[in-house]
Amino acid sequence: MDEAVSHPFLPADLEAISRRGMSLETAVHQLERLRLGSGPITIDRPATVGDGIERAEGRESEWERHGRDAIARGRCGGFVPASGAATRMFHELIQAWEQGSDASLDANPVVTRFLDALPRLALSETLAAELGESGLDLDRLRAERDAQPILEALFSPTRLGYAQLPKALVPFHHDARGVRTALDEHVEDALVTMGDADGVSRIHFTVPFDCRAPFESATMTVDLEYGQKRLNRANVSVEIALSSQVPATDCLAATPEGAPLRDDSGALVFRPGGHGALLANLAASGGDLVLLKNIDNVAAAPFKGPTYAWVPRLLGHLAALEREAFTLLDRLEDAGDGSAIADAERFLRDTLGLADDPARGDARAHLRDRLDRPLRVCGMVPNAGEPGGGPFWVRDTEGVPRLQIVEAAQLKTFGPAPHATHFNPVFMACALRDRRGRPRPLEAFVDEDAVIVTHKWAGDQPLLALELPGLWNGGMAHWNTVFLEVPVTIFTPVKTVFDLLRPEHQPAPSSSPAA
Repeated sequence: MDEAVSHPFLPADLEAISRRGMSLETAVHQLERLRLGSGPITIDRPATVGDGIERAEGRESEWERHGRDAIARGRCGGFVPASGAATRMFHELIQAWEQGSDASLDANPVVTRFLDALPRLALSETLAAELGESGLDLDRLRAERDAQPILEALFSPTRLGYAQLPKALVPFHHDARGVRTALDEHVEDALVTMGDADGVSRIHFTVPFDCRAPFESATMTVDLEYGQKRLNRANVSVEIALSSQVPATDCLAATPEGAPLRDDSGALVFRPGGHGALLANLAASGGDLVLLKNIDNVAAAPFKGPTYAWVPRLLGHLAALEREAFTLLDRLEDAGDGSAIADAERFLRDTLGLADDPARGDARAHLRDRLDRPLRVCGMVPNAGEPGGGPFWVRDTEGVPRLQIVEAAQLKTFGPAPHATHFNPVFMACALRDRRGRPRPLEAFVDEDAVIVTHKWAGDQPLLALELPGLWNGGMAHWNTVFLEVPVTIFTPVKTVFDLLRPEHQPAPSSSPAA
């Protein structure tokens, strides 16, 4: 953009924008989006079983065979967004600690519930050690219902600092080996499910810029013995990659009137762009077939069976679909293959759901455009009321219904939405390379209008906040998508600390679910 074009930025603003690696075009576009509000979305209907959501129906063994073959050839790895702080996980307790006196803490039902639950929480061991350094005894404090020292030890930035600690580093589980963080569990799951023919597993975490050291220390204590025993092989190892969200993906904040928001010193205010900012990390990861999961979706050891069974199935289903798409692309380039067009149309219609998508101009070129895209298989679980997104048919700018994940925040923006029968647990296999083995330019498949604008406050100052198109909704809007129903037992989220009391996060259940 020519800097002569009208914009509201001062010379110091332009320097700040440039230092972040952001272009002036992007900054102007963000302000425009903040003024216009969230991008439009046209819901056609919820995706349901038989209308956009598949069931395995006896194909598990076939998919697992394909998946294990792709894994053995080193094509597969994990990708886990792990930048988020545990603030929401402890929100009510942090609020009580910040606002409460001893008397109000005693009367707070959330604090009471937490004190009662502590013996069953893995973090109690770390907490007891922290209190012990100050000469305090956790059991005595609990018995006396003295919550203030406990919350102080948990949340003070000079103590354990759980108010801002990345959720990945919070103790989730406890077993015979000791305390297990969410990070530990993801590494362990990759070790068991992603090992190639040489026993090497690969997993990528996105981590905060200012908190890399704890991640680097944690990843040096991988429990290889567990993988050896579980897989009955001696040669196991895990390659762990870390990356951070780049500053260029941050977003400007605005006043309610749409002007650039400034802090007390007059500098522009930038905010993280949400998980959609991690699309650049995913693209730069160098992955081929990548399993994407949330950091808090891990189970304790006795409940890992369903996940261990479905990881190769999901990857195998993806690998088989990719192979078919690549074959069709090759055939469409062969002018002598008279049945290629009909076969490609059938695959797009029956497998990818693009039934109402008439060719425009050259039929072969149109079909190649539709097929030559990133591909994903997204596990979906029956909707049990969890907060988050779901599977829908959404009409694109050309009026073609496409399968997409739509976040709850997007649905609320545009009024009452139809009920989704299924929920997105973020358990998806993504194919990131083209048929020549080249990484795809993932940014080319984003719906740039699928931003979310929300009204927030910074202290007593109202503001407009912008989130980039979400990683698995607007960020993947123009991917080819397959929804697959998977067992709800693969979904073990931890949104609040009390979710860790669920059986799947406890060490010794009376029985474990079958795969």
